[in-house]
Amino acid sequence: MAHSKRHRLPGIAAASASLLLLTALLPATGMAAEREAGRMDVTLEGLSPDGRLPDAAAYCGPGGYGPNVSPGLSWSPGPAGTRSYAVLMVDPDVPMDLSNVNNPDVEIPEDAPRQTFVHWVLVDVAPTTTALPAGADSEGVTPRGKPFGPTANGVRGVNDYARFFNADPDTAGSYGGYDGPCPPTNDARMHGYAVRVHALDVPTLGLSGPFDGRDVEKAMEGRVLATGEAVGTYTLNPALR
Repeated sequence: MAHSKRHRLPGIAAASASLLLLTALLPATGMAAEREAGRMDVTLEGLSPDGRLPDAAAYCGPGGYGPNVSPGLSWSPGPAGTRSYAVLMVDPDVPMDLSNVNNPDVEIPEDAPRQTFVHWVLVDVAPTTTALPAGADSEGVTPRGKPFGPTANGVRGVNDYARFFNADPDTAGSYGGYDGPCPPTNDARMHGYAVRVHALDVPTLGLSGPFDGRDVEKAMEGRVLATGEAVGTYTLNPALR
């Protein structure tokens, strides 16, 4: 596919090899094991009446980079024994075949095979915290990504932009915490972004360095007291917007 046929945002690698690398690096993530299905209510702020995330939350907007502001999030308190929370945001609707991403001459079918992309990784959130205001973990696109590690709200892991952008030396970086939606402009499927909050029976998962969503899922096994999720949708396909 000629590179001239692809729409690219500033700073995103044009080589198709960089896009295809994501396929090998993004196995689907599942929910950590739960104990007797404790549930929490989770609320995403700023959704439209039909449940769409605002453009403010997007990494890629209709005209280029988006505001990339982490959405406001709140949840009901976990059960007795909750000692920390973990927050993950995942998009299970990323096409498996990325060779035609943003190609204006080809539409990615709605029923094309899909894989999961992790957009937000935050753990060791204090048990007294039941809300994160908008912008708490991101207030714009940061060149080469935000640092991972301890923050005022918890410990950031790295999202999957780190894996994607590290294929290009011009954009390689840590991409800690939250970086929002960037669905293909030619995708016929509306993407769903699930924000999951897990109440855990430990004050820390003991993770450090550039851990990712898969590391969090593994570390949470047997530690989850309750969980909840809220889903917002988003698209950059003009026909769906």
